[in-house]
Amino acid sequence: MASAKKDNNDIVFLPLGGVGEIGMNLGLYGYGPEGNRTWLIVDCGVKFAGPELPGIDVIVPDIKFLEDDVDNIAGMVITHAHEDHYGGILHLWPYLKVPVYATAFTAGLLAAKAESEAGSEDVPVTVVKQGERHKIGPFDVEFVAMAHSIPEPCALAIRTPAGMVLHTGDWKVDLTPGVGLPIDMDRLAELGREGVMALVCDSTNAIRDGVSPSEADVAEELKKVMAGARHRVAVTTFASNVARIRAIAEAAAANKRDIVVVGRSMHRVIEVAGELGYLEGLPPFHDEEAYGYLPREKTVLLCTGSQGEARAALARIAAGDHRNIALAQGDMVIFSSRTIPGNEKDVGAVLNNLADKDVEIVTDRDGLVHVSGHPRRGELEQLYRLVQPKVVVPVHGEPLHLAAHAAFAAGQGIREVVRGKNGDIIRLTAGRAAVIDEAPSGILVKDGEILDDPEVTGVKERRKLSYAGAAVVSLVVNRAGELLADPDVTLLGLPDTDDDGEPMEDIVIKAIVGAVTSIPKARRKDKDLVGEAARRAARAEILDVWGKKTLCKVMVTQL
Repeated sequence: MASAKKDNNDIVFLPLGGVGEIGMNLGLYGYGPEGNRTWLIVDCGVKFAGPELPGIDVIVPDIKFLEDDVDNIAGMVITHAHEDHYGGILHLWPYLKVPVYATAFTAGLLAAKAESEAGSEDVPVTVVKQGERHKIGPFDVEFVAMAHSIPEPCALAIRTPAGMVLHTGDWKVDLTPGVGLPIDMDRLAELGREGVMALVCDSTNAIRDGVSPSEADVAEELKKVMAGARHRVAVTTFASNVARIRAIAEAAAANKRDIVVVGRSMHRVIEVAGELGYLEGLPPFHDEEAYGYLPREKTVLLCTGSQGEARAALARIAAGDHRNIALAQGDMVIFSSRTIPGNEKDVGAVLNNLADKDVEIVTDRDGLVHVSGHPRRGELEQLYRLVQPKVVVPVHGEPLHLAAHAAFAAGQGIREVVRGKNGDIIRLTAGRAAVIDEAPSGILVKDGEILDDPEVTGVKERRKLSYAGAAVVSLVVNRAGELLADPDVTLLGLPDTDDDGEPMEDIVIKAIVGAVTSIPKARRKDKDLVGEAARRAARAEILDVWGKKTLCKVMVTQL
């Protein structure tokens, strides 16, 4: 794409992750002349791998664009401590080593995460407060208090000589968020009067009308639901949602129940939140060892595993595999969460295991036990009225959400709405807002201790193995290329026999012997040729018998 005319006064936005997808948020703001811009990194998140990337732990944005320009990075600013916004710091910061700015809660969770992950570097963090302004290179960044499903979420009012950009982060309109500050509507209105040139805004719920209920509404519903429980109650929610943790603890206390915490990530968040005063006034939380002696009708379990994660507490409890915790007929499990797209199968497995135990299940279909942390259309409309942006750039959403947000913004009278994708360089200057160039973008995968491009980590072959198994063949030949013994064949993940009951190994051996002996003697001395003939024969025979293209590897030893 051709570059626009150079203009030293432009500010640009370049997403390397989080646009056209849910997760892996990493955005760049650039100011200065083309070719010599100074960059501000906003967020550094991960997303989690699905079955298409077997064996991969997490996915992070490819930062090759930044690695080539590290000296021009002013800093990294984190809006809040959800994994899709801060979870990539420990993986990517060592390649950049730039100043990091975050609130105390985010900094605390990052430090706790680093302690739990062996080999992680200590990341120095400048701790900021909501409402503060910090000069970061040519950027004057104000941390504006927002509301979301985690403490201390911030929008960023980024001022440059080119104008002010408001980057919302994740947010909703909630004046009673349970913990921490409510969304600062007055400050947003003041920013609007000062002049917001561009709004880069969360799109997650742009397909939904109305406004999101408050965390306070969920807190009241949890008390009512818990009051109707006859025996044990287990509640699962996102560990980072401290307001929900507090609401669950208050509901337990209101119903004269003790609360038992199950799950490492839940303990980690409770420890950090407690140190910052967000859990003051609550009865003590018990460790899971207390479960054995607390009365059944006086117990509430607070569990990780709302997304059906196999190793999380709730999945193990539902499967009957937890060492200390068990549920029985008549107990109640409350899912104070929503199922993230892609996790339906895992959550369904947990629900089915609970149903097999005749456990009563309560979800957000049964009552207001969960509420989203993202804005619906009514809240987007309120924000537009407050900040009066000249330009809107939808981010944080899949294409469906971005398209809905763009159409809604245009319908609200926003004259310049720019839809981009990861890698697009978007000029934010009012009157000239547009996609003006492209930058390298993509993904890196964390595969054990290795961080690299997915195609060089072996995941491509691993994917084939998961579908069609593997055949490993060893041949021993003399210098003339004659077989000195029958091929040694090991089949992994293949059927034992064909439809007629003949062993698959015998079938493959016959095909290999036939292929090798059919090679003219003069050419059979080439062991690479022999190996390739054996590979092709084995693969073709398996395809003919089984109908699948198995991964085949052949080793030839020449004596």
